[in-house]
Formats: sequence, structure tokens, C-alpha cells
Amino acid sequence: MATADKTKTHSVGEAPAEGKITDEAVAAARAMVGLQLRPEGPYLQDATADTLRNWCNGVGDLNPLYREQGYGAASRHGVQLGHPMFPMAFGWIGRTRWGLPGVHGFYAGNDWELFRHVRPGDRVNSVERVIGIEEKESKFSGRLVLQYVEATYFNQRGEMLARALGTCTRHERKAARDAGKYKDIKTHEYTSEEFEELDATIMNEPMNIRGSKVRYWEDVTEGETLTPIVRGPLSLMDTMGFLVASGRGHTHGVVFQAAMKHPGHFFRNPEAGGGIEYTGIGHHRESTAREVGVPGVYDYGPQRSSWLASLVTNWMGDAGFLKRVRTEMRRFNTMGDSTWCKGKVTKKYIKDGFALVDIEIWGENQRGEITTPGIATVALPSRDPQLRVFLDGGELELDLPVVR
Repeated sequence: MATADKTKTHSVGEAPAEGKITDEAVAAARAMVGLQLRPEGPYLQDATADTLRNWCNGVGDLNPLYREQGYGAASRHGVQLGHPMFPMAFGWIGRTRWGLPGVHGFYAGNDWELFRHVRPGDRVNSVERVIGIEEKESKFSGRLVLQYVEATYFNQRGEMLARALGTCTRHERKAARDAGKYKDIKTHEYTSEEFEELDATIMNEPMNIRGSKVRYWEDVTEGETLTPIVRGPLSLMDTMGFLVASGRGHTHGVVFQAAMKHPGHFFRNPEAGGGIEYTGIGHHRESTAREVGVPGVYDYGPQRSSWLASLVTNWMGDAGFLKRVRTEMRRFNTMGDSTWCKGKVTKKYIKDGFALVDIEIWGENQRGEITTPGIATVALPSRDPQLRVFLDGGELELDLPVVR
């Protein structure tokens, strides 16, 4: 009797696959709506003092509540907390993992509703499902496809930590190259004055973290601005640091095994002597980035989403609870770009007995272009004894039909 050849491998090309967005491919992807996806990884599941601090290192967060055991123990929470976006270390939802083979994907944003803090000792898990697909036209690549997934994160006790809508865009690589939308963008050359402003903002960030000084709802004014923070100029230290923080670092045989299962997601890069690399290596290789129409090496979207969450947590203080944060990736953030994270209070109101504040947030590059619009909602303590204090698992759900 013949036996299967267990050494047989699939073909991995010398360049990323050039898939097409066809009616048939879109129909096949649409047929997946409602299906549950296998976890991407998973990567980091266990929250420890080390993994929580390392996540902060990877997103540049300086808040001691999320970084230091001693500070957390002395805080109102009695323990170090996880940064609100720490569940993303388990897996970057909205990623290109279903349908449209060989068609490049970009993280396009997340919409998070948060229910509980992550604490040391928690083990994060997630259920992710496909919930939608739509077609659009863009100047970047012509025909594109938007894909939506919903992930529910929970801890080892089955308590829900967060629910998030993830969005990715799918583009034909050749069409994006040929369109050349960003071909004229060059690496920014900073003046000494620009560096001074960047450096001063970075050095002053710790003193602008609200921390244990309670921010009461009554003291917030509609229209007030949040103290900006800045991340940049973007370097390889930043993108590689985020991979480390996310527990991603597959090498050698691990990568090869994955490539044999999913050859369309990998290629033998001549620049690496034929070594196998993931098609997302454009985050680190300029040549690969240009193959998908991006002018240079670019950041990770989940990292940028976390920067804007840090803007809000710096402002709200230890007593606040970030209930919602939504970010959309509208422009690329390439090597040498800086992202100024800014915000403005747009509304304060009472819902279900909780004092809430809505905030418009956005990332703006050194050219003054808004790259990352978004919104956030924060539950704050109130001086009114009739209002409720939001605690983990509090009975508050926002009206977010998009993530249902």
C-alpha cells in the first residue's frame, strides 16, 4: 500500500502573490459571514507584571498604573492594571485571515467596548467571527473590499473583558502599485525647531499623566482639549518593539511550517537570500512596502490605536474607566513620520446612572494631515452621590449597533 509523502511541500514564490478581487472571490468570502475563526496565534494570553509592562514598552505608554507593581498596589485598584488595549496581544483582530487569497490586506481600525480591567493572573481568550463584507472604490487601488470581524475577549473565569469590531481593507497589489497614490511622499526632514517640540512633548508626558488626582465629571467642560502626546519620528525600534510586546517573533522552522500550510501569505525573498518572509514584512522592508503601493516602511495599525487610547487614559486618571475607543486608519504612517495624538471633549451626559464623557480623538502627522480619526467614551466619578461609580463589569452598555 502506498503511503503519503509527509515531506511534500507547497510552492512558495519569490514574490508576494498577486491575487485578484474577482466576483467569484468576493462571493466566496461573503459565504464565510457568520463563521467562527481559529485564533490568530494565539500570542500572549497570560497577564503578568512582565507582559503588562512589556506591552506598555511596545506602545510607548508611560502610565505607572499599567507599568509598575508598586504603584498599582498603592492605587485605588490595589493592583497593577493592564493597558486597555492589552487584549490585542492575544491577536490583532480584523486581520487578513479569511477569503480573497493573494490579495493584500491592511488593518483599517477597531471599535472597542470595554467591560473589565485586565489584572495580573488573568488568562485572556477570545472568540472571533466573521460578520460582514462590502465592496468600495478607492484612489489607492481601485476596487477594494472591506472585511469585518467581531471578537469577544474573556478571562479564565468566563468574564467578558472587551468586545471589538475589527476592520481590514483588501487591495490588489499590482493595482495599488500602478495607481501610485503615495509615490511623491518623501521622508520628512525635520528642522531643529521641530525636533525641540517633539523632544519637549515626549519629556513632559509623564508630568501630564493625571494618575491618582481624581478627575471628576463636574470639572469637565465640553470643548476642552486634552494635552497632546506624540509618537515619533517612527523608527524600526518602534515597529520591532511592538512585535516584541505582542509576543510575535516566529523564526526558522516555525515560519517554514506556516508557509507550507499557507503559501500565499509567504514568499522566498531574494533580499534575504531566499529566506521565507511573511507578506506583511513591508512593515520592515521598504521594497516590499512599495510592492503594495506604500512609499516606505510603515507602522502597525494596532500600535497606533493603542497610542490614542493612551492619550485618553493619561487624561482621565486612575479613577476613570475607558469604556469605548474607536480608531480608523485613514492614511499611512511611514518611517520618519510623527503622530500627534490629540483630543477634544464633545459631550458630557448621564446614562444608566453613570457620568460619561465623549471625546473626539485623532492622530495628526507632522504635515498636519489627520491620519487616524476616532472617538472615545470615558466613565468618570461624580461628586453627586446619586450617581454610580463604574466598577468592573458595571451594568453599562453603550449604544453601538455596529459591534453587535
